[in-house]
Amino acid sequence: MNRYRVAVRTLCDFTAREGDLDYRFTPAPSAQEGMEGHALVASRRGGGYLTELPLSGVYKHLDVVGRADGFAPEANCLEEVKTHRGSLDRMAANQRALHWAQVKVYGALLCAERGLQRLTLVLVYLEIASGQETLLTQEISAAELQAFFADQCERFLAWADQETHHRQRRDDALTDLIFPYPDFRPGQRTLAEDVYKTASTGRCLLAQAPTGIGKTLGTLFPMLSAMPRQRLDRVAFLTMKTPGRRLALSALESLDTQRRPLRVLELVARDKACEYPGTACQGETCPLAAGFYDRLSAARQAAVECGWLDREALREVALTHQVCPYYLGQELARWADVVVGDVNHWFDSHALLHGLTQANDWRVGLLVDEAHNLVERARGMYSAELHQQRLNRLRRNAPSALAKPLAALGRQWQLLNKEVPTSTAPDHYHLLDRLPTKLVSALHNVSVAITNYLVEHPQAASLELQEQLFEALAFCRLAERFGEHSLCDLACPRRGQSVLGIRNVIPADFIGPRFKAAHSTVLFSATLTPAHYYGDLLGLPDNGVWREVASPFAARQLEVRVCTDISTRYHHRQASIRPIVAVLANQYQARPGHYLAFFSSFAYLESVLEQFQQSHPEVPVFAQTRGMQEQERDAFLARFIPGGKGIGFAVLGGAFAEGIDLPGDRLIGAFIATLGLPPFNAFNEALKVRMEARFGQGDAYTYRIPGMIKVVQAAGRVIRSPEDEGVVVLMDDRFAQAKVRALLPSWWALGSLTQQ
Repeated sequence: MNRYRVAVRTLCDFTAREGDLDYRFTPAPSAQEGMEGHALVASRRGGGYLTELPLSGVYKHLDVVGRADGFAPEANCLEEVKTHRGSLDRMAANQRALHWAQVKVYGALLCAERGLQRLTLVLVYLEIASGQETLLTQEISAAELQAFFADQCERFLAWADQETHHRQRRDDALTDLIFPYPDFRPGQRTLAEDVYKTASTGRCLLAQAPTGIGKTLGTLFPMLSAMPRQRLDRVAFLTMKTPGRRLALSALESLDTQRRPLRVLELVARDKACEYPGTACQGETCPLAAGFYDRLSAARQAAVECGWLDREALREVALTHQVCPYYLGQELARWADVVVGDVNHWFDSHALLHGLTQANDWRVGLLVDEAHNLVERARGMYSAELHQQRLNRLRRNAPSALAKPLAALGRQWQLLNKEVPTSTAPDHYHLLDRLPTKLVSALHNVSVAITNYLVEHPQAASLELQEQLFEALAFCRLAERFGEHSLCDLACPRRGQSVLGIRNVIPADFIGPRFKAAHSTVLFSATLTPAHYYGDLLGLPDNGVWREVASPFAARQLEVRVCTDISTRYHHRQASIRPIVAVLANQYQARPGHYLAFFSSFAYLESVLEQFQQSHPEVPVFAQTRGMQEQERDAFLARFIPGGKGIGFAVLGGAFAEGIDLPGDRLIGAFIATLGLPPFNAFNEALKVRMEARFGQGDAYTYRIPGMIKVVQAAGRVIRSPEDEGVVVLMDDRFAQAKVRALLPSWWALGSLTQQ
């Protein structure tokens, strides 16, 4: 029989929560304030008072360990200390139940260890601002404590034994996992072998593999096969967009995981999972939060028995048991074998999966799809903005208690605006050579003032006030870690509407440790060249491996042409319109069918589209528009029917430049009238300087490589299967440059590039 070891906090967290889910805003003490509070309480106790008292005990095959906050032997009094802000009445009932359970378990361990017959249990609640203690006391016998302890342990053991049995069945099944098709696609076996070796050696793999070879299944199958052999606790398949989750779930279905003892969980954003939008996550307002913890045990059991928990299945289980689908999903992330979700669940500063991995010492296999997007996604995770207009609006409507700190912040902002020289740049954009420390200090004071106000006036916790507090806290946290990995800027489009930003440019400094926290990581995409770009900017481990899977496509399948007599540089764009129109028309007339034409901006797209419609009204055209909604995007893609004809105009790097699948003759060609280079502006020039100083790759890391990633992704829409054939027309003379050609796929046979 397996022996288990569990901490008191973990035991009680699983068995003893009860009552409502309550996620209303409650300003909580920081970890440092919590430690200082515990020390303050201990300093007030008399001689002989024992702190951080180690306790342990055994129940059947369960070892329970922990440290009690304080014990006064003479008074026979055991204390559990909790710090809080504001009125104790705001504390959720489920938290109080958890605290009582903890001190009771500690009491049972103490009585057993010291042979005590009775004990006084005390919950000490310390309000950190005032230093005031509130004591809740309970006299209890050792027999009662032992009975409570036994009940908690029995409930935990029932679940732990079930989980051990599930783990054994899961590993046995995965040991015999069979590829779901008669054979691998060309290139797919090579990818699968590389992934399996990566999982076996505990390394990081950067895998560049062509679109259309089945990368999703080609990574999931070997990682799951390695799961029992490498004692992996979890596999996380992380995506950039919703379609990536769908592909992963489809691949898992093909592996027959619904009939295998493998728990699959899809994590979705809270706003998409919420059944009562606009309702606070608390029992008083949301029926699925009321009594959440009372029904959680049954819902959790039903969910793990279901096993397959995509968005709809999880929702069905949750509503059957009348609990919140989102928070049931958060709970089940602890018990799922495969989690499919967004990359933020591992790489964000408060990432759920990373936090659980650290807390439980899991061995995790990470699979990161469309990994070429991770640089920009990670940059966004560790960037923040402050909006002067929002602060001014808050200042006008704020209660009097916040007037002074908000006024001080307003003065600092005005001083900053005056210090910045006049600029002719768009939005009067300015890069600052340092953080405005006085403004940040004033912002910190505002966050403290809002926090204290909400402690005293919880009913005033409006959405606007909370959002402003969270924005301020996020900015201050990044300001504390500000360094060469980030830039600070100020945009002043109009008076009173300045935006102050901290922009992360080297995410490696933040997310590098996340790769080390996983047992093995596989980042895969059709565009991961050059390897050093991703290694440097993401902070990949030194022992990482880069692999390029040979393309199953032959050069004859894709005709690649370059128009070296066209320049799409900004100052040449007007002159380029007629030549581009001619190229589009000639190709379409030579081989009618469906094409996509990509441009660097909507303005450029609209200029070419207007000229094309005037010159060739007989050719069907349709175009991406600014701010397209999901329904409009679906309608755009629906035009690409088998055997159809027309040219779709789109923006490079937009919704139709990657992540869409138009196989066969639904798409037979693409025109790319740009190198995809980021705009030449003050920010990108400062980024270039930072990239040059850190990596010696200023121009390449800022402009050329990001641009060519977009080009190759867009071109990858054309050939989607071994049977496809098509054409890609690259329109810019710079495509003939050796340093640009080096970033194009090798199977394109670049030596055949010719002038149009």
